[in-house]
Formats: sequence, structure tokens, C-alpha cells
Amino acid sequence: GRDVGIGSGRGGSGRGPTGSGSYSRPMPIPPDSPFDLTGQVALVTGGNGGIGLGMADALAAHGADVAIWGTNPEKNDRAIERLGRYDVELLSIVCDVGDEAAVVQAMADTVSELGRVDSCFVNAGVGGQAPSFVEMTTDEWRRVMRVNLDGAFFTAREAVKHMVQRHDDGDERGGSVVFTTSGSAFFGQQSGQHYGASKAGLNSMMKAIAVQHARNGIRCNSVLPGWIESDMTAGALSWDRFVERVLPRVPMRRWGVPDDFGGLAVYLASPASSYHTGDVITIDGGYHSF
Repeated sequence: GRDVGIGSGRGGSGRGPTGSGSYSRPMPIPPDSPFDLTGQVALVTGGNGGIGLGMADALAAHGADVAIWGTNPEKNDRAIERLGRYDVELLSIVCDVGDEAAVVQAMADTVSELGRVDSCFVNAGVGGQAPSFVEMTTDEWRRVMRVNLDGAFFTAREAVKHMVQRHDDGDERGGSVVFTTSGSAFFGQQSGQHYGASKAGLNSMMKAIAVQHARNGIRCNSVLPGWIESDMTAGALSWDRFVERVLPRVPMRRWGVPDDFGGLAVYLASPASSYHTGDVITIDGGYHSF
């Protein structure tokens, strides 16, 4: 189904992050800051929790109007309530990104309600695990691919289509498309070959978009998280044996949190990243370097 809700937050005397990495106390943004996103619209799929919500919060804190797509209307509502402390326009849409027609309609609704999309964070995804590779069913393979790769394709295609049209109409600002990938794209995942393959596909798609659409002023990058506290990782991060074996391999000696992705999201949406494209940016506390 499709449920559109729009609201405007009014939160405090200004917008911006605190020094701690949390965006809960708005602060003024200098008027000449390259990170002032006032007048921009950011779309975050899977933006009602985890990394997506961390990104959405920071984007709103820096002045962007924000659209959140998610499949759970209650979580969407809670996310909009959290972002409501910022003086920006907010939109939530119930959208299953694996449904092509739903994505096309949701993008049209987003542009209709908020006027444009300047940055699109293609973050919606599902985990995947089979008893073993040889026991992985076709249904399980397709369940993961449907959201992680097909859904990312539908979302990015519609966002780029909109950005190209704006550019053709004389808007030189272009846009930014950002995928959320995974270390499994490079190192694989035992009994999760479908998950790793879907995330590797995102990186390949990202680089091709970056090359083909630079002429339209569009930048495209991927964000590669390490072990981040979220609903998707709750099982692993609460398992004592996993913590004992994996946490010592994280040089920062802590799990990541969604707010760790806020600053990067703002950078990638902002003019400060105007020459940054075709890259996979790792936020993992050093995990993949150790």
C-alpha cells in the first residue's frame, strides 16, 4: 500500500549537530557554510530506522527538507516525530522498494509534495542467511535480490531520471545518489552469498551511474558500514560469542551507531562533495583494515 503523510517540524532556534555526533540539540549553521542544506530536498529509503534514520536526522538538522520511505507506517511516524524538532518540511511514504510501480509512484509523490529531489540515499535493504550455500532456496535468493538490488535499481533510476530532467531544464545543481553497500560486497558472506552479491551489484551500478551521469551534474557514491547497532544486526551484536570474537577486531573498540553516518550524509548531499563521485566510502571503525 501507499500512505503519504507530510508535516513540518519547528524545532528550536537553529539547525545543526552537536559535537558528540548526536543531532538532538539544534545549533545555528554559519550562513556561508558549504554544509547548509537549506532549500534542498533529501530522500532516504529505509529512513525510519538504523543508518537511514541517522542520515535523515543529520540532513534535516542541516536544513534539508526530508522524505522518508519505509514499509512500516508506525516506524515512519516515529521517525517523522523525531525529525519534527527541525524547521524543515517532512514527508513519509509507505513504499516497498521491490515493487517497481510503487517506487515510480512514490518518487512522483515525493517530487509533487516537496518540489524536487536533490539527494537520494538508496538505503533500504534486508539481510539474508541460509543454512548453507547449497541449501539456499531460489525463493530466499530472490527475496534478498528483490529489495537489495532490484529495489535499489528502481529507486536510483527514478531519482536519476528526475535529476537529468531538471538538468535538461536548465537547473545546474544536478544531484547526489548514495547507495548503502556492505563489506560482504568485497569479502563475501558465508551462507549469505545472495546478500554479498546484491551489495557488490550496488557498487558496480554506482560506478556506472557516476561515469554516465557526471555530464548531468550528478554524483554517485556508496557508503560501506562496518558493524552498526541496528535492528538488522541486533541478533549478532547481542550474542556473547560473536562479541568476544569480533569486537576485538574493531580498532575503535565499539560498534558503530546510526549517528556515525550523519556527517557523511550531509557532506555527500552538500556542495562540499561537488568533485567526489564513483567512490566507496567506508565507515567501520577500522574493522576492514585490521
